[in-house]
Amino acid sequence: MSKLPDYIGPVAFGIKMGVIVPGADLVGMIASSLDRVFADHLLHDNDVICVTESVVARAQNNFVTVTEVADELSQKLSLKDDSKIGVVFPITSRNRFSLILEGIAAAVPNGEVIVQLPFPCDEVGNQIISPELAETLDLSAGLIRAEDLNGSDCHHPITRVNYLKMYQHIIEEQGAKATIYLSNDPTKIMDFSPDGVIAADIHSRKTTHRKISEITGNCITLQDLCNEGQSWSEWGLLGSNMSANKRLKLAPREASAFARQLQQHVLTSTGLNVEVLVYGDGAYKDPSTGIYELADPMPVFGMTDGFHGRFREGIKYKYVADVCHEEGKTIEETEAHLAEQSQISYGHNHILTEGTTPRRIEDVIASLADLVSGSADAGTPVIVVKGIFS
Repeated sequence: MSKLPDYIGPVAFGIKMGVIVPGADLVGMIASSLDRVFADHLLHDNDVICVTESVVARAQNNFVTVTEVADELSQKLSLKDDSKIGVVFPITSRNRFSLILEGIAAAVPNGEVIVQLPFPCDEVGNQIISPELAETLDLSAGLIRAEDLNGSDCHHPITRVNYLKMYQHIIEEQGAKATIYLSNDPTKIMDFSPDGVIAADIHSRKTTHRKISEITGNCITLQDLCNEGQSWSEWGLLGSNMSANKRLKLAPREASAFARQLQQHVLTSTGLNVEVLVYGDGAYKDPSTGIYELADPMPVFGMTDGFHGRFREGIKYKYVADVCHEEGKTIEETEAHLAEQSQISYGHNHILTEGTTPRRIEDVIASLADLVSGSADAGTPVIVVKGIFS
């Protein structure tokens, strides 16, 4: 079987597949597509098969309704129709949070939903108010009420959505009173005497939950909702997305088991030892907008065992080349020296590895796969990555 030429380094390419519906034999579908890749001499040992989390969850029929979210929230926080519920540090996203907020408001149709947003942006970089506006506001009270903004432009610079007004509208549509303010102190929510609190942030949820729980015991995170029942994920509502008919698609459940199953199927079908991961958002920060794309709790929801404890690292190629040039080495001598040094493990603090911060290999590959597949989805939910492990 032919392989890629030695002069080609790491490569990633997407595999086009048909529509994947709930109940589909996803392992069989992907394995069938990989058989074609194998037949065309484009699949080899140590390749990585990346499967986007959305198709895994869809095949699992992993959906919940807004009503189910409301019912579970009422049960877990012991809410009544007229209760007050606090929501701390949600991200400003139509896709990620609008239906969750609708479910929260539906739990207290005769009560109040108090939303505390951070400023000037949320935890993934979505601007709520401009940094310039934030500098002009009176912060002596420790919070900024919506009315304090005095009609200032609070539109997101990219989507042009005013999320303060949007979230207010979602809450009021369910009959509840909406109170929305800005503060970076999570304990400020207790000034409003809520009956229960949701720490709605993603990456900092444990810290937020701990600080609030020091004041009240009736606090949960989004991970504590929809993590049991007929449709569930160990991630709860973290990583969920808007779907059709007032439903949320949850993150896939037991994704590592799926990855191992696909790995075994490929081995049986082709004889190849590949690694498999199920990826979500890549850990990518847009330099133009400042938006950090990782709205999922992590880039990888599940993976095969070959990833554990492995890091993407290496010598500082440019540094070594510069040193060799200053020492008068020829190009051939420099290349030979680089080849020799690349086989030596120097550890993280050696001068030759300075500037090459070790990164978990699965996070790097998942981010690459997400960039190749694209958040708008190019119809390629499976990405093959070559040349990383070999």
